[in-house]
Amino acid sequence: MPRPVDPPPSVPASRPVVPEGLRVAAAYAWRVAVVAVVVYGVFSVLGRFHLLAVAVFLALVAAAVLRPSAGLLARRLPRVLAVGLTVAGSIALVLGVLALIGEVVAGQTGALSREFRSGFDRITNLLEGPPFRLPPHALADFQSQLGELFSTHRSAVVSTALSGAGRVVEVFTVFALAVFCSVFFIHSGERYWAWFCAELPSRFRGRTDTAGRAAWRTFTGYTHGVLLVALTNAVLVGIALTLLGVPLALPLALLEFFAAFVPLIGSPVALAVAVLVALATKGPLVAGIVMLLIVVIGQIEGHLLHPLVMSWAVRLHPVVVALAVIGGAVTAGVIGAVVAVPLVAVAWSVRSALRGPDRDPNSTATP
Repeated sequence: MPRPVDPPPSVPASRPVVPEGLRVAAAYAWRVAVVAVVVYGVFSVLGRFHLLAVAVFLALVAAAVLRPSAGLLARRLPRVLAVGLTVAGSIALVLGVLALIGEVVAGQTGALSREFRSGFDRITNLLEGPPFRLPPHALADFQSQLGELFSTHRSAVVSTALSGAGRVVEVFTVFALAVFCSVFFIHSGERYWAWFCAELPSRFRGRTDTAGRAAWRTFTGYTHGVLLVALTNAVLVGIALTLLGVPLALPLALLEFFAAFVPLIGSPVALAVAVLVALATKGPLVAGIVMLLIVVIGQIEGHLLHPLVMSWAVRLHPVVVALAVIGGAVTAGVIGAVVAVPLVAVAWSVRSALRGPDRDPNSTATP
C-alpha cells in the first residue's frame, strides 16, 4: 500500500507591512489634500476676478431682497415694469439716505469742530490728573509730532488719495454691474436656473436642482435675517444716541447698519466709534452710557436676533460663525468677512439636502 502523503505545513498569514490605522489615515489625507487644492484654486480664481465676484454677490443679495416686492407689483403690472420700478425705487432710496446723511454732516461741521476742540481739552485735563498723571502738554507735543509726520509724508498721502480715485471708479463699475445683473436675476432667475439644469447630463440634473434650490432658500433666509438684525441695531443705536445728544447720530446709526453684516465683530467696532465720538463731544459720563449700550445691543443681537436668523437659514454654532468670519477676513479682508458666513451656511444646506429629504432641515420650505 502506498504511504499517504502528509499535507504541507500551514504557513501563518503574514502581518501587513502597513498598519490598518496608517492606511486609513493616508486615505483620508490624500482626500483632504485634494479638497484643499480645489479650495485654494477656487479662491485664487475669485481673487483674480474679485470685482466680478463681488458684483455677482451683490446682485444675488439684491435679488433675494427685492424679488418679493417685484412679485407683488407684478400682480398688477407687467413683469418688466414691476422689476424696473423696484430696482429704480431701491436705488433712489439708497441715494436719498446718503444725501440726507451728507446734509446732516455738512450742517453740523462748525458745531462739531468746536465740540471736538473742547472735548480734546477735557480729555487732556482728565489724563493730566489722577490716576494717569501724564506730563503737562504731553498730548500737545504728540499732536505737533503727528503734524510733522504728516508734512514729512505728504507725498505718500497724496499718492494714496490719487489711488483712491481709481478705487472710486472700481466701486462705480461694480455697482453698475451688480444693478445690471440684479435686474435679470429678479426678472428671470428661475428660467436661467432651469436652463442651466437642462444643459447638464441627465444623471446630474435632479441632484443639481435640489442643491441649487436648497442653497437659494438658505441664502434668501440668511439675507433677510441679517437685514432685520442690521436694521434693528441701527434703529436702537440711532434712538439712543439721539436721546443722549451725541452728534452725528444718523451717520453712526448707518455705520452700525453696515457693520452688522459682519457677525460678532461688526457691531462692537461700530459702537466703539460711537464711544469715541461721545467721549470727545459729551464727556466720560455719556461715553460710559454708550459703552453700556454696546453690552445691551450685543446681548440682544447674540441671544435673540442671531439665533432667529440662523433658524431661518441653517443652524451654525457660534464657533463656526467666528471661525468663518476670521477666515474670510484673513483671506479677502472686509468683503471676505461679509461673505464667509452665508457661504458656509449655503454649503451646509447643500450638504444636508443631498443627504436626503429626511435629514434636510429646510426640506419643508417652499422653493
